[in-house]
Amino acid sequence: MVISPSVSALPTLAHNARQAALYLGTLSTAERNRAIAAIADGLTAAMPEILAANQEDCAAAEAMGIAKPLYNRLLLGESKLKSTIAGVKDVEHLPDPLGQVTLHRQLDEGLVLKRVGCPLGVLGVIFEARPEALIQISSLAIKSGNAVILKGGREATRSCQVLTEVIQTALAKTAVKPEAVNLLTTREEIRGLLALNQYVDLIIPRGSNEFVQYIQQNTQIPVLGHADGICHLYLDAQADLAKAIAVTVDAKTQYPAACNAIETLLVHQAIAAEFLPPLAQALKEKGVSLRGDGETQKLIDCEPATEVDWRTEYSDLILAIKIVDSLEAAIDHINQYGSKHTDGIISEDLAVAEQFCQRVDAAGVYHNCSTRFADGFRYGFGAEVGISTQKMPPRGPVGLEGLVTYKYQLWGHGQIAATYTGQGAKAFTHLDL
Repeated sequence: MVISPSVSALPTLAHNARQAALYLGTLSTAERNRAIAAIADGLTAAMPEILAANQEDCAAAEAMGIAKPLYNRLLLGESKLKSTIAGVKDVEHLPDPLGQVTLHRQLDEGLVLKRVGCPLGVLGVIFEARPEALIQISSLAIKSGNAVILKGGREATRSCQVLTEVIQTALAKTAVKPEAVNLLTTREEIRGLLALNQYVDLIIPRGSNEFVQYIQQNTQIPVLGHADGICHLYLDAQADLAKAIAVTVDAKTQYPAACNAIETLLVHQAIAAEFLPPLAQALKEKGVSLRGDGETQKLIDCEPATEVDWRTEYSDLILAIKIVDSLEAAIDHINQYGSKHTDGIISEDLAVAEQFCQRVDAAGVYHNCSTRFADGFRYGFGAEVGISTQKMPPRGPVGLEGLVTYKYQLWGHGQIAATYTGQGAKAFTHLDL
């Protein structure tokens, strides 16, 4: 079993992770792909052990009265595990982001500049529940040439330990050093990890907004924020009823614990009387509890919604509903209360939909489809390390491209800067190759 290090041993673990990352970044695409394939094979062979460990975690969490949304994230059934392994195999076949040349320019004859994709180094990823996140993150890290230090929620400790052991065992059979994937299990280790700015290049916290803010305020390491998922769906005056019902039900009930499930439904007043009764019936048949503003309560049976509801990520079968009088009002509500994750519009008016997509401030803006598509696997990224709701890139689902940076390489033949300065200076050619 993987034994979590003591806090005092963290610098050594991080140092070894950095050494593993430096070596990993030099490996060929084929060598890194073989390591990913070995992980997929190892996970497949160890499925009974993994599922048994997860059942232990689930039973212990249930006995402690874990909240239903968190329990749903924790549960790793056979179908979810198989889907996650399929995602690992997808990562193997994705284009290699390392060594990609995004700038190739001749500064002068025999003096050539290249901008080349390279790994970030060591990633520190802190996530709650979801043990499959450990699998996704590890495969993306290896493909992108990065080492990773993982900290899962305490409720998923046994699952994460078994998964890490399987992954490290698989890596030991390849060119990738097992120290490229590491696991922490205690809260004290999080504080230790945040102090390792000499070894760790990026922290990715996945949790509540308060948790992300705590991480940002307690480390000098750059932080890629993945906070609340307060997602909205707006039913425009020109919405189609069939699409509205199908998309709303899917976006709320297909997996309510996910961060891309909607929490608030906005309905244009011109269609509210026609749309809300059948929509409410469809949602209630799926077990959804409805909360509505005063105008909504006049049309359907629901609990009253308060200011708190517009700011709440339920992660459960609860939906807040508000009637608005215009596209402008819908956009203003979303930009005030949303978490900049994913928001959608149902409308047959393309001009209105384009306005919505341009003016809503979110990482994902959707037209006539479910917000549940906001996912790295569904985007074709193979998997994701998380969804970033910050403005600076990477934004949205963060896959391979979000885990690489670049360096400038300048190739010359003894040129010196003095040749290009002062009287009679030689001119640069700046010719793109």
